[in-house]
Amino acid sequence: MTGFGAVLVAGLALLAVAAAVDVVAGPRYLRWRPVPYLSGAAGSVCLLVAGAAAVAGQSVTVRSGGLLGAVAIGRGFTVVPGLSADRLSGLFLVIAFAAAFAVSLAFASWARGPNAPGRRGLGAGYALALGAVAVVLTARDAFTLVFGWETVTLAFWLLAGFNRGSPGRPAAALVTLAFGRVSGACLLTGLLLLVGRSGSLSLAAFGHVPPGPLRSTACVLLLAGFAVKVGLLPFQVWLPRGYAAAPGPARAVLAGVAVNVGFYGLWRTLALLGPPPAAVTDVLLVLASLTAVLGIAHAAVQGSLQRVIAYSSVENTGLIMAGFGVALVGAARGSRALMAVGLLAATLQVIAHTAAKSLLFVSSAGIEAATGSDDLDNLRGSVRLAPWSGTGLAVGSLTLAGLPPTAGFVSEWFLLEALMQQFRVPGLGDRLVLALTGAAVALTAGFAGVAFVRLVGLIVLGRPVSGARSAAFGETGLAGRAGIVLLAGACLAVAALTPLEIRAIGAGLAPALPPGAVTAALKSPWVVQPVFAGFSILSPSWLWLVMPALLVLVTVFAWLVSGGRLLRVRRVPAWRSATAGVSGHDSYTAFGFANPTRRVLATVLHTRATVTRLEAGGDDSGLPADPSDPHVEYSSDVIEVTEEYLYRPLRRPLRLLVAIAQRLQSGRLDAYLAYMLAALLAVLVVVTAMH
Repeated sequence: MTGFGAVLVAGLALLAVAAAVDVVAGPRYLRWRPVPYLSGAAGSVCLLVAGAAAVAGQSVTVRSGGLLGAVAIGRGFTVVPGLSADRLSGLFLVIAFAAAFAVSLAFASWARGPNAPGRRGLGAGYALALGAVAVVLTARDAFTLVFGWETVTLAFWLLAGFNRGSPGRPAAALVTLAFGRVSGACLLTGLLLLVGRSGSLSLAAFGHVPPGPLRSTACVLLLAGFAVKVGLLPFQVWLPRGYAAAPGPARAVLAGVAVNVGFYGLWRTLALLGPPPAAVTDVLLVLASLTAVLGIAHAAVQGSLQRVIAYSSVENTGLIMAGFGVALVGAARGSRALMAVGLLAATLQVIAHTAAKSLLFVSSAGIEAATGSDDLDNLRGSVRLAPWSGTGLAVGSLTLAGLPPTAGFVSEWFLLEALMQQFRVPGLGDRLVLALTGAAVALTAGFAGVAFVRLVGLIVLGRPVSGARSAAFGETGLAGRAGIVLLAGACLAVAALTPLEIRAIGAGLAPALPPGAVTAALKSPWVVQPVFAGFSILSPSWLWLVMPALLVLVTVFAWLVSGGRLLRVRRVPAWRSATAGVSGHDSYTAFGFANPTRRVLATVLHTRATVTRLEAGGDDSGLPADPSDPHVEYSSDVIEVTEEYLYRPLRRPLRLLVAIAQRLQSGRLDAYLAYMLAALLAVLVVVTAMH
């Protein structure tokens, strides 16, 4: 065990302590409630340090022998270290556990509030999720990777189904578990193919498997398994349910931290096995485009704050996978520059998503604690009750909307620039797919602004409805405020320090790219370009200086021109529209904000609008009955097209299979032995054919 390996073990040990404290003490004693999360915060710091050391080239290795490492199971199979971090592992450890530290602080503060559950298990599930993430990121053999992956699935199920007494929570947890099992099955099958061909459980040995159908099949299976976990179409249906079902800041653990294991798996697969067949890459790019558009379309029309944020995770998955698809095209065409710009754009998007999504879910937990509601119409102007959480929500929303000077603006700029390099790719097919993906990403960026402007307009800038609520619940404590400040600062500071961020990413991507491929994006110390020189340039760091300077300049100019009357208030009768002068029931609702999007994207959302004629005086308006003046009621709803047209038709045949399986449960012993013998013979035939 190396020195930094001991730091890695210390981090896992602190997470084990967090789980033990929650199981033993639980929430019975108020003073003990924050302890699991504070212990998890300390463990996150240790794992963050270990990751930074790995990015810097230090040795981070833990030899665990037969405990977590591979065990010798036959001739040719080797025993390898159980846990070890190279530069790529270190990069994702830094990304995941930098966010985990801030989320843990917010979790510790939230755990003392009245919204915290009164039973055990939440802290243990939180610690299990973080520990499983660390194991997956540092696994160096197939056994440890599968062990960590299944543990991540278990943690997702525990957190999503923790509030099992609430409506919809058990179903959400079951859907989350089902897709996790599909992901694990794809992963296990792909790894077994590589293990059988390479004769080793070591992940490094898989890179020596000769090209051919077996290697391509294994690569596709691994990509599919990781794509299910990150929510690529058509597997995205579990994401909004699972994330929204988790309690409080646990949503940030799932959406901001744990989901990164899927992206890490994609990056690692590319580094070990290279690109999949060209047709698979094209399909992945098309699915990424559809995922981004469908995700932001649903996010823009949801009436629940948690589901808006959860559906935006689907959109972010599409954006990240679009950048990864560019990297796959570059790898297939032998263009290191195109591969570098794709991986750089995707990694920048991962960092922005991790910080902003963690911030949004932590902030939404504070707003929910302060208001006792999750409905957007009830949250109008709630920043007055939860100023820290409201500010965090505003910063996170601006980041995911891709507005400067946030990290989201930088990552989306790089992604669009990467997709614009399609003219460098030979072949009309790849060019056309990249061009269509670029158009879809641009459309997604536009509707992302619409979706998050709605959040900021209603919650942060909106006026409370008459009869405003009082802050009966309390927002967040000192630790929660520190977590919000850290995450909001990351969303802003990362953009200002983009050149330093690119250098760190370049070091972390060393296992997949040659030295200098990523840092070619640095035109000068503070000016960046999309790897290809002479195409376009941007300086996010200078934006941080120029934009505040322009604001000050415009403010001073307006003050001078107005003759000191700039701050005087001119009161006039309000025009009865959606302006800020209208309050109460005449102002825009969350439905009203979303209705134009619902209509424009009717093809994507399958919008269903109905107009119902009401009897005179039969509505709730309080108006007197007048037979000559009938009223109508307008309603509009959307459907999840993937669930409606793909999964619902499969329910009947699936139930038939379950019924057949139930008959086998009470069969004859000799028949079971015959089935086992037939299965064993089939396995022997397959293994013999492979050799």
